[in-house]
Amino acid sequence: MGLIIRSSAIHAAGCYTTTAIRKGAHVAEYDGPRLSKEEADACYEELPITYLFGLGDGSIVIDGHCMAMFINHSCDPNCETEEVDGRVWITAIRNIAPGEEITYDYCLYDGGDDEAVCNCGAKKCRGTMYSREEVRRRKAVAKKALKKKRGKRKAGKTAAGEIGLSKRAAAPQCV
Repeated sequence: MGLIIRSSAIHAAGCYTTTAIRKGAHVAEYDGPRLSKEEADACYEELPITYLFGLGDGSIVIDGHCMAMFINHSCDPNCETEEVDGRVWITAIRNIAPGEEITYDYCLYDGGDDEAVCNCGAKKCRGTMYSREEVRRRKAVAKKALKKKRGKRKAGKTAAGEIGLSKRAAAPQCV
């Protein structure tokens, strides 16, 4: 199997196959130094782009230094990732023709306020590289924050209204 790196419409550079790949085949291994999440956060705090891949519960990450780091996200991917004995394989989920860009769904779950905008161009693009579960979680958090904000605003208006009435009631009348 031959893989090459070249420019991509999804994001800067992408990983492409030069040969046909059968469904179920291992396309690449995501490899690199293993870091704790805390170490990775400290290393990459100020950098806008990272090539980190969370293992298991996400407490350990792979700092990608390999061909797989160029595999871009797609909401309609031709591969998926699988973790086997602490190794991460990019595996074809359908037959892939020569010349196709290799993609998988990043299913991001950690990123603070970063929107992680998706540029995959798929018909059913989510608009983000976050997992469906993370998108639901973020929407629920935003909805809860909005309710809380509206509640404070209502309470503030009510309190101001009551204060305003009491001030008017206490003010001397003009004769």
